[in-house]
Amino acid sequence: MEERDGSLTRCEWCGDDPLYQSYHDYEWGVPLHDNQKLFEFLCLEGAQAGLSWLTILRKREHYFQVFDGFDPDVIARYDARKKAELMNDPGIVRNRLKVGAFINNARATLGMREAGLTLDGFLWDFVDGRPIQNAWRRQDQVPASTDLSDRLSRALKERTFTFVGPTICYAFMQATGMVNDHLVSCFRYAQIREQAE
Repeated sequence: MEERDGSLTRCEWCGDDPLYQSYHDYEWGVPLHDNQKLFEFLCLEGAQAGLSWLTILRKREHYFQVFDGFDPDVIARYDARKKAELMNDPGIVRNRLKVGAFINNARATLGMREAGLTLDGFLWDFVDGRPIQNAWRRQDQVPASTDLSDRLSRALKERTFTFVGPTICYAFMQATGMVNDHLVSCFRYAQIREQAE
């Protein structure tokens, strides 16, 4: 556990980096229902694969700018020229498959909408609309994936999403508050639990 300001105990993974701490304190684990923000997190979790989340956080603002505010309607129309432009941008992770996944997943999101579904409704259905409240005491107890994230991964792949493996899906579930994986000793654990109730 990391003691901050003499009183706050945080999950140890956020260390002492101010950007990481701010993300931990104000975003991570907060139940999220905004469709465009859910799309953003799905994209960024995929971009993070094989890297540290802090790397993505530091590039997040630039991602937001060059990917048109994570508007799936706009991203779905990206052509080869736009993709080439992105691949030359040092402000993002220049991985062809990851950049392609943003575009592909925007199109998959629009496909869901055409079928009468929203990301919010589709994703939160997996937890019956209520966050799962875990009660981990140590960081090494927190899983990298679960049976539920495996089911979510398969369901997203069936809808043609890419870069949505079980580990990415579980990180997404943690970030968007579908599960409360703050350690019970973390000051945010009880706050997040109360929000859900």
